[in-house]
Amino acid sequence: MGLDLKTLCVREKTNLESFSSKIVAIDAYNAIYQFLSIIRGPDGMPLTDFSGRITSHISGLFYRNINFLSLGIKPVYVFDGKPPSLKSAEIERRKQIKKDATIKYEKAISEGRYEEARKFAQQTSILRDDMVADSKRLLGLFGIPYIQAPSEGEATAAHMTSTGKAYASASQDFDSLLFGAKRLVRNFTNSGKRKLPNRNTTIEIEPEIIQLDKTLSDLGITREQLVDIGILIGTDFNPDGFERIGPKTALKVIKEHGNLENVPQIQDKLQEIEYKEIRNIFLKPTVAEISEINFGNVDYQGITNYLTKERNFSLERIETSLNRLKKSIEKKSHTLEQWMKD
Repeated sequence: MGLDLKTLCVREKTNLESFSSKIVAIDAYNAIYQFLSIIRGPDGMPLTDFSGRITSHISGLFYRNINFLSLGIKPVYVFDGKPPSLKSAEIERRKQIKKDATIKYEKAISEGRYEEARKFAQQTSILRDDMVADSKRLLGLFGIPYIQAPSEGEATAAHMTSTGKAYASASQDFDSLLFGAKRLVRNFTNSGKRKLPNRNTTIEIEPEIIQLDKTLSDLGITREQLVDIGILIGTDFNPDGFERIGPKTALKVIKEHGNLENVPQIQDKLQEIEYKEIRNIFLKPTVAEISEINFGNVDYQGITNYLTKERNFSLERIETSLNRLKKSIEKKSHTLEQWMKD
């Protein structure tokens, strides 16, 4: 569902160029789901190869990472492991949303309502094991490191920022802040022009960065209190939150009472959830300890063979994009050599 902290966070507009030479830990599942949702045909169906295998996620990873590497950005993708048991209710809720969306999609298609059908189709995305394997294979060919988290990918990505292994964590979800990400960048993997649903117009989606310390200082709270605010609103581990408590009310009562245990109006409901365990998921998460991050060289021929011979991508488009990347990397390398000589 995603934690709704948008109205509370100090969000600053930025651009991809500002992340040049910086390591950014990307929530891999979050990014791949975006690609599966957005990259679709006119009828709302995902892109496929000659065998009928979905390629939307591969297309998204290819073109987005061409852009990242061309700008000198150092992406590291963090994949989810086993989710905490408390997430089971949210997982079931998401499955039901996909089932309902599938029914609505089929009905809209049969009635010729293609614009609506595409909207419903975007809600049906399912990330399968073979898609994860596809993604890791392509990242390996790019020389881009990926990390297998023991549990929530966001938690490990956030941990990488707090230990200095990464400059920022990239995700659409504000949960990264509860996990302690020093910097959260949103719209990192989906920036650019997007068509508005049911309207013949587009908008420019720009990256935005949220600094945890600045947000906490602005709100006058601690990270522990931010976690309590999240629990009041509703997290993936207690999706329903507390009735009639939105972000601003949650902030108000936590600032007034200090923590969940002291908020009088929620005590009956509080005893019904495992709030202490939810706190620990965010404050003491299970994460991968990263000692070193190694970036490899781009395997241009390997990428070309995989995408064109195995997955039916256009040879011309792939070679054009890879040539652009190669020239960009060579130019940066030449500039660095000149700087060192001077």
